[in-house]
Amino acid sequence: MPQGRFDARIANHPSGHPIVNSSKQYGDAVLRAQVLLDRAHFSPGEIDGRFGVNTARAAAAFNRARGIDAGAEISAATWRALNLDSAPVVVRYRISTDDVGGPFARIPDEMSDKAKLPILAYEHPLEALGEKFHASPRLLAALNPGEQFDRAGTRILVPNVASAPLAAVDGVTVRVSKSHRTVVATDREGRVLAHYPATIGSSHDPLPLGHWRINGIAWFPPFNYDPALFWDAKASDREAELAPGPNNPVGAVWIDLSKPHYGIHGTPEPSTIGKTSSHGCIRLTNWDAVELASLVRPGVRAILVR
Repeated sequence: MPQGRFDARIANHPSGHPIVNSSKQYGDAVLRAQVLLDRAHFSPGEIDGRFGVNTARAAAAFNRARGIDAGAEISAATWRALNLDSAPVVVRYRISTDDVGGPFARIPDEMSDKAKLPILAYEHPLEALGEKFHASPRLLAALNPGEQFDRAGTRILVPNVASAPLAAVDGVTVRVSKSHRTVVATDREGRVLAHYPATIGSSHDPLPLGHWRINGIAWFPPFNYDPALFWDAKASDREAELAPGPNNPVGAVWIDLSKPHYGIHGTPEPSTIGKTSSHGCIRLTNWDAVELASLVRPGVRAILVR
């Protein structure tokens, strides 16, 4: 959790940032690094102002791609490369009527109760704003102490995650690494187009290693819960169809793999990405899954490795 307040004036300043290399570091410099990595398509996952494992992975991948010998450190050379993107990293945003219009709903724990809901929507406007700006709700609260997030017209500080969209190109390959907990999209020459932290299968539901293909993409799909496919299902659980929505178990998009029952998809819990295990599938934050889905097409190779 971020400590204290963040100063947007410091975060927006392109010079004078210290080297960042510790999982215990947090604050304006880390926030700047996370936003710039996100805009460069080296996702730190949920932007939270803390230099954790996902930010370290993103920094290491960015450094490798730029030929910078700094490991997972945000070194002086890393800052120079990141600061070529000179747009502000924190901006003012006016909360709109759409942001607070809902629908919103408390999401129950039990699958049978979730199946009763007409849509698995966000639970409150702060959650929706967090996803919109790739940010932890706690970070938004720290950036805007005392502000109300459920009132249209309120002006708040948010991470400026707007970036040029990735265009689909021929020869894309998706590579999923179990050990690194990452999903990487490369072009025909092997150059990294995008790098994402991922939640990967557990010992109960291991990642199906091998060479597969992307079959297709489903936007905001329903989720068909079959307890027979879940090792931790309760004996009382029954098959159920859950409505679409960002808090659906597969989130905003399902990227179907040629391995039956397996795919790359979003999640209702972005803070857990890269830090927990899944039921065999590959989970990304909703915003990263959406970006990847816009980059790939049926027939793209998906290589799943240890």
